[in-house]
Amino acid sequence: MKGLIKRFVGTRNRFEEKLGDYEQIRRKVNALYEILANLYGSDKLILRATKVEALDLMRSQDLPERVLGLQKLVAGDPTLEALPRYAQIQQVVAQIEEEIADLMARRSAEDNIEKKIKERMQQRYDEYVKDIKAQLVKEHSGSAENARTLKRLAVLEKMNQIKLTRSVVELLRPSLLEEVVGQEPAVRALVSKLAAPYPQHILLYGPPGVGKTSSARLALEAVKKYGGSIFPKDAPFVEVDGSTLRWDPREVTNPLLGSVHDPIYQGAKRDLAEGGIPEPKLGLASEAHGGILFIDEIGEMDPLLQNKLLKVLEDKKVTFESSYYDPDDPNIPQYIKKLFDEGAPADFILIGATTREASDISPAIRSRCAEIYFEPLSPGCIQDIVKNAAAKLEVQLEPGVPELIGEYTIEGRKASNLVADAYGLSLFEFKGSSALSGTNVGIGEAAAALDKGHNLETSVGSPVILLKRHLYEVLQTSRLSPYVSCKASSTVEVGRILGLGVMGFLGSVLEIEAMAFEAANKGKGYARFNDTAGSMAKDSVFNATSVLRRLPGEEINDYDLHINVIGGGRIDGPSAGLAITLAILSAIKGWGIYQDVAVTGEISLQSKVKPVGGIFEKIYGAKQAGIKTVLVPGENIKDVPLDLKGIRVIPVNNIEEALPLVIAGLEPRLLKLGPRAV
Repeated sequence: MKGLIKRFVGTRNRFEEKLGDYEQIRRKVNALYEILANLYGSDKLILRATKVEALDLMRSQDLPERVLGLQKLVAGDPTLEALPRYAQIQQVVAQIEEEIADLMARRSAEDNIEKKIKERMQQRYDEYVKDIKAQLVKEHSGSAENARTLKRLAVLEKMNQIKLTRSVVELLRPSLLEEVVGQEPAVRALVSKLAAPYPQHILLYGPPGVGKTSSARLALEAVKKYGGSIFPKDAPFVEVDGSTLRWDPREVTNPLLGSVHDPIYQGAKRDLAEGGIPEPKLGLASEAHGGILFIDEIGEMDPLLQNKLLKVLEDKKVTFESSYYDPDDPNIPQYIKKLFDEGAPADFILIGATTREASDISPAIRSRCAEIYFEPLSPGCIQDIVKNAAAKLEVQLEPGVPELIGEYTIEGRKASNLVADAYGLSLFEFKGSSALSGTNVGIGEAAAALDKGHNLETSVGSPVILLKRHLYEVLQTSRLSPYVSCKASSTVEVGRILGLGVMGFLGSVLEIEAMAFEAANKGKGYARFNDTAGSMAKDSVFNATSVLRRLPGEEINDYDLHINVIGGGRIDGPSAGLAITLAILSAIKGWGIYQDVAVTGEISLQSKVKPVGGIFEKIYGAKQAGIKTVLVPGENIKDVPLDLKGIRVIPVNNIEEALPLVIAGLEPRLLKLGPRAV
């Protein structure tokens, strides 16, 4: 009996516990119904319950039926019919809670998105209304101007009315090909290549200020006048400085070839950017289509940009790419579609000018271009430029002024600038000084010049003359020094000889001197050479001493030798070998060397004179210094200009041939050195 009572009590306790759980689940189910009512609204919840056949289940007092009603409402499925068992109710309710939580999260996200959409639509609507108002105001007023823009326009118009005068550079710049002095062969070659039925791309080499840019600009105008020219009358001449071309490897900007302004960048037009349409921007290559693209200092361009230019020269068009371009987009304008699909025309003739050497230019570009070298200007050419500049400025030159300018520069542009500077100083003296000091300084000098027969009257009737004194003052304020520091003379000196060097497109004269002293210890003499001249020049010294060991009657080891390049000039090659050998020989023998003769050539251990580079430039440098005779290696005779005037060039094959031409008083016969060492 006691056991039966104990089991009854346990059963009753478990029942009460179960009953408490069911009551908790019932309250949870009621709460879920309230959440759904708040989520959908009471009316929409009743309508949804009707659609899924859950209305009776919602109103039922039976817990499984109410749970089934929740399942239908949450899933939206009217086909659910199976009532959950009491053992499963708690698990089913927990699952319904998860689904309702997901539903509430989605509803919250949808509400946020809908709110943002409404805000964006309102913003677009406000912008649209603003644009409509602006358009109406513009149509009503007939202008988009306001007080601020009209004020700025008035300032610009006032600035346009203020004009000083033509710049002196523009005035003195050549206006005809005939005014380009000293470059007749180069100009002839340039024009002939452009006037041909199949013109070539061209590269112009030469030092600065010799007329490369002016010749290119004037050549096109001259070619247009020739019959049969392929260039039309309106052919463009587009000029750009290669040293200032800056571009972005991402192709965001490229003024030379063009670029694409994608919608994310500010460069695209507003109507295109809003539609997500990229906009190609044409560059100078397309602007030069049908004409000439002139790139000054092309050697300063980025190598990668040079390669891109090469591609344009091959294809004769510029292509554009963009990840934003969709060829199937019907909203893309036809001109943009044509640029992307076919490219922009860029059929032009390239003329590049550079002061660099040919080796600094891309070999791929050089292979596609004809190459023309502009010569350095001689003192005579500089004098002609000075006289032409004076004629354009309508001033008189004191005798000797053109020659003086020719000593200080080899650039035509610089020569013209010196004339212009001295002209301004002369005007200041003859006209401006009286206004500043009450005296007319310089009139007495002008009167004295008139007494000597100079015609100083200009077009305005003022006595204006450009004196040497004016020029010296300009040279001093500009900190200029004579271009040629070493000049030839008719004297004879022992141990001093004139050699020839070259740097870039310019040649120069080197003063090489040698001294020989009897060694303190006979047979233990040494040779000293200044280190700044370079290692190859030292090798030339060693070669020279080896050659002179065969000198009859002398033992070179009995002498201490000191060889020097005056001015610390650096010799990058072996071309000073012959000069060093002759200088040492002169110092040992006491023989005098002509100071109006210059030599160049490598000396071999067999006393042969071997070929060197830069012969043309070296001869030019010798002419600048007033040298009368130049000795060059026999194998270099083909490099000597054919129409050479004012200087004699003699080929020599060995040191024996050079001796009577350099050593004063030596019999004009071939001197032989001793037998070669075995």
